[in-house]
Amino acid sequence: MGRERLFNAVILLALLAVPLMAWQMDEPFVITLATKVAILALAGVGLNIALGLGGLVSLGHAAFFGIGGYAMGILASHAQNYEPLFNWPFVFEGSNQMPLIWLVAVLASATAALVIGALSLRTSGVYFIMITLAFGQMLYYFAISWSAYGGEDGLSIWVRNEMPGLNTLVPIQFFSVAFGLLCLTLWISSRLAQSAFGLALSAARQSEDRVQTVGLAPFKLRLMAFVISGAITGLAGALFADLNRFVSPTMLSWHTSGEIMIFVILGGVGRLYGPVVGAAVYILLEHLLGGISEYWQIFLGLLLLGMVLFARGGLIGALLGREVAHD
Repeated sequence: MGRERLFNAVILLALLAVPLMAWQMDEPFVITLATKVAILALAGVGLNIALGLGGLVSLGHAAFFGIGGYAMGILASHAQNYEPLFNWPFVFEGSNQMPLIWLVAVLASATAALVIGALSLRTSGVYFIMITLAFGQMLYYFAISWSAYGGEDGLSIWVRNEMPGLNTLVPIQFFSVAFGLLCLTLWISSRLAQSAFGLALSAARQSEDRVQTVGLAPFKLRLMAFVISGAITGLAGALFADLNRFVSPTMLSWHTSGEIMIFVILGGVGRLYGPVVGAAVYILLEHLLGGISEYWQIFLGLLLLGMVLFARGGLIGALLGREVAHD
């Protein structure tokens, strides 16, 4: 087993062991923190497919995160109020079943990623960054003015949604759902990186002209990666809204896009477990330093500055070297 695989296994076991120990010690708050790490890492894994494999610096991924959140909020609120979502051309009821909510969240965020990606990928560099940011902010301001679902105040859900066979109100059981989805997504991301599609996408990132020369279309490769990335981020958004039983326009703001990118940069761009490490460090800093000062982001900024200047492979790159990624 290579060093990176061993390191990845340790990270995953640690993420599993902490909430299990907290469960034994009756510390539900720690389990909730671990659940938050798993969900935010899931969002980071989604972004890492576009950023790490495709080289697409997107500042609009909060749009997909928020769409997933609102998919959960809208379906659950209609289920709670016993009001159909619409009556024509057929009756579509709300739902509090997680599998159906995840499906809607993934389809909605993937559709949005297809539209945004098809327009944004006609540009590159700083223009791509700005147009993805613009799409994200458009959806953010739309959510603020969407009074039917809370507008600026957001939308609260009284009871967490249901998962067959589990009681999701029990913190350790909800953590198992988030952790299971994170493991599945990490496996998919690993297979994707090693597939012919992943290799072609990585080649397009390094040399677009050479990829075109062999008959491949970089635009289609990047669009497909952007859609997959958006779908995974939307799933994370649905889980995050379910964890908090609340969704608001904040999930769609550019600050959220920046935070998801920070997870990836801190852990290591292109590293399979980079988002997991980044999300864990971020939540740890927020929890430990947030109680000391409301300006705890200063320390996060210093850490991020150090990563960019001296360890561009992120924390995993600093520990294991920069050569191997997605092992």
